[in-house]
Amino acid sequence: MAQSKNAVAGSRNNIALMKKVNEFVAQQKNNTYNYKQVAHAIGATTATQQRNIALLLVEMAFNGEIIEVSPGKYKSPQRGNEATGIFVRRSNGKNSVITDADGETIFVAERNSMRALNGDKVRVSIAAHRRGAEPEAEVVEIIEKKDQTFIGTLKVDKHFAYLLTDSKYLATDIFIPKSRLKGGRTGDKAVVKIVEWKEDCKNPSGEVIDILGRTGENNTEIHAILAEFGLPYKYPSAVEKAADKIDAGITEEVIAQRIDMRDVLTFTIDPADAKDFDDALSFRVLPNGHYEIGVHIADVTHYVQPDTIIDREAQKRATSVYLVDRVVPMLPEHLCNGICSLRPDEEKLAFSVIFHMDDDAKVISSKIARTVIKSNRRFAYEEAQQVIETGLGDCVEAIRKLNELAKIMRRQRYENGSVEFDRAEVKFHIDDDGKALGVFFKVAKDANKLIEEFMLLANRTVATFVGKPKDKKKKKPKAFVYRVHDVPDPTRLADLSAIARAFGYKVKASGTPREINRSINKMLSEVKGRGEENYLATLAIRSMAKAVYTTDNIGHYGLGFDYYTHFTSPIRRYPDMMVHRLLERYMAGGRSVNLQKLEDQCKHSSDMEQTAAMAERSSIKYKQVEYMQEHIGETYSGIISGVTEWGLYIELNDNLCEGLVPMRDLADDYYDFDEKNHCLVGRRYNHRYRLGDNVDIKVARADLEKKQLDFVLLDDKGQTLRREGEDDLGKKMTVAEALSNNHGKKKRRRR
Repeated sequence: MAQSKNAVAGSRNNIALMKKVNEFVAQQKNNTYNYKQVAHAIGATTATQQRNIALLLVEMAFNGEIIEVSPGKYKSPQRGNEATGIFVRRSNGKNSVITDADGETIFVAERNSMRALNGDKVRVSIAAHRRGAEPEAEVVEIIEKKDQTFIGTLKVDKHFAYLLTDSKYLATDIFIPKSRLKGGRTGDKAVVKIVEWKEDCKNPSGEVIDILGRTGENNTEIHAILAEFGLPYKYPSAVEKAADKIDAGITEEVIAQRIDMRDVLTFTIDPADAKDFDDALSFRVLPNGHYEIGVHIADVTHYVQPDTIIDREAQKRATSVYLVDRVVPMLPEHLCNGICSLRPDEEKLAFSVIFHMDDDAKVISSKIARTVIKSNRRFAYEEAQQVIETGLGDCVEAIRKLNELAKIMRRQRYENGSVEFDRAEVKFHIDDDGKALGVFFKVAKDANKLIEEFMLLANRTVATFVGKPKDKKKKKPKAFVYRVHDVPDPTRLADLSAIARAFGYKVKASGTPREINRSINKMLSEVKGRGEENYLATLAIRSMAKAVYTTDNIGHYGLGFDYYTHFTSPIRRYPDMMVHRLLERYMAGGRSVNLQKLEDQCKHSSDMEQTAAMAERSSIKYKQVEYMQEHIGETYSGIISGVTEWGLYIELNDNLCEGLVPMRDLADDYYDFDEKNHCLVGRRYNHRYRLGDNVDIKVARADLEKKQLDFVLLDDKGQTLRREGEDDLGKKMTVAEALSNNHGKKKRRRR
C-alpha cells in the first residue's frame, strides 16, 4: 500500500513538474535555455527533478514542441507555414534551410530545392508537423543568389567539358560549354562560377573564372585553397601602384610632433623567417631604479588614410593569411615589409605605449603616444632565447630583465584567472618546389612568452584607456573595438566538470570566471603526463567560446581581463588599424564614432579571421597528406582527437598529422556514437574508443584531392583489427548472423 501511495505521489509530482516546464517554455519566445536554467526558474532543486526536466526537454524536442539548437540547448519554434532563410546544400543530399526567425534547421529534399545553392536566401513552405517526425520544407522562391565559385579539375572532351569538384556543397560535376573554358585544358585546376541550373538538368552549367594551373603543382594547390575559401590569391595591381607611391616621409616636422626615442635601446623579436616587424620593445633604467619599457607598434595609419584604395582593400581582406609556405598579406609589400616594418637601423614611425615599471612588474604609470624609433637589433626567437639561457649576446641586461618581468606578469595573470592552454605549432620542412619533406613542432619558450606578455599589457592598457574613462561621472565610454571572449557554454562546462570528477579532478561548473579558470588551470597542471591528459585537455579547450571583435565589451574570459583589444599588429590585422584611428581621434578630443558602422566592421573582421584560420588549417592538412603519401603502410602511435558518427579522428604523436578511421573499418565490433561522452561504444563487448585515448594505427590511404588521410587501427600485437564473424575469405557476415553465431558465448571486453 505504501508503494502504491508513493507511485501516485510521484506521478502527481511529475504532472506538476511538466506543467511548470510547459509554462516556462511558453514564456520564452525566442530565448534559448537548457535544463539547468529551466530547473532554476521553476525552483526544481533535487537531482531527480533536474533529471526529469532534462528527459522532458528531450521528449519535447523529439515531438517537435521545441527545437534543440545545439546539444542540450533548446528554444521554442517561431514557425508558421512559410519562412525565409539561408539554404544549406550538402553533397550527401542532406540539404536544409536555416530560418531567419529562430535559426531552426529544417530538412529540404533535393526534389524540393529548386536547385538553390549553398548560401542562397530562400523562401520555403513548411510541411505540417507530424509527431516524432523531422520537419520538412520546400523552396518556393530563391530571393537572393549568393555569388560563389567552385574549385576543381577540368576534363575537356571533344564537344564538351566538365569541372570535377569534391565540394561538400555540391554532389554533381559542373558542365562547361567549350566557349566558356577560358583556355582551360584537361588537368587544369580552375575556378568556376555556376551560370544556371535548370530543373530538368542533372548538372549545373558554368563558366571558368580563372585557371589556377596544373593540378598537383604546389602554387596551384595553395591558390586553390585560398579560392575555396573566397580569399584573394593575387594582389590588385592598382593597389600596389598606389602603395609604391608612398614615401616614408620622416621629416623634421613629423619628428617634432612625436616623442623622439631614437636614442633609446630598441629591438624586435620575431620568427626567423618574418619580414613584417610590427612590434618592437625599448628598455632603459630610470634614475629612480624603475624601468621605462616601450611597446612600439608600426604606425600604419600614418601612411594608410581612411577610404583610400589601399584602405578599402585592407578592410575587405581584414587580415593577412598565414599558410604553410607563404603569407598572403593584408597590405601591399611596399608597406608591410617596407616602410611600415620596424627594420633594424632604420628610423620608423610608431604608435607606442610607454610604461614605467618596478622590479615587481607593477605599472607605476603608462602613456600612449606617437613616437619615432630606431631599432638597434633584430632578434629571431631562437637568438633571444639563447641570450636568456646563456646570459651572452647583445642586449643581455634588457632581455633578461624583460624576461623576469614577463614571468611575474604571467604568473599574476594565471592567479587572476587567465586560462593556461599550451599547444605545439606544426611546421614543415619544405623544398624549393614547395613539397613537404618533414614535420616539426614549434614550442613557445621564454622568448615567445616575453613578447606575448608585453603585447597583452599594451592591448589591455589601450582598451582600459578608452573603455574605462577616469571621470566616469562626466564621461561615458566612446565606441571602440574590443577583443572579447564569452563565458564557456554551461552545458559543456558541466560535462567537463562531471568527466573530470570521474578521474578524481575538480573543475568548477559555476562560480566567478576567476574561480572556474583557476580550477581548470589546476586540473591541466595535475593531469600533465597522465593517461587522461589528452582527453581532459581537449574537452577543456572545446568548452571555451571563440574570441571575436565587437563594440560590446563583455570582457575577455580566457585572459581574465575586463578590458582588452588588439592594438599591436596593424600590419596584419585591420581591427588594429581601426583601434589606432580611434585612439588618435579620442586622444585629440574627438566625438564618438557611429556605433553600428563600427560593429559591422567588427563582425566582418571576425568572419574573415575565421575564414583565414580555416584556410590555414586546410593548407596544413594538404601538406600533412602530401608528406604522409611517402609513408603508406607504416605504423604510428597517436591519440583519438575526434569522435563522430562516421568514425574516429587520430592525431599522430610523431608529427601531429590527423587522419580518419572510418566507422566501417572498426573491425572488432559494431559501434554506436555516444555524443555526450565523446566515445564510440561497441554493441557486443562494450569496448569504448574515447576522445584522448592512445591507439596504434597503420596509414592506409592518402588522398591529396580530398586532403584526407585514412588509417586502420592495430591491435596489441600490431595486427590490423579483424571483425569476428569474417571467414577466411574475408566475406563479412550480417550483424544478425554474427550475433547468432556468438549467441551463448561469454561476453568479453577488449583490453
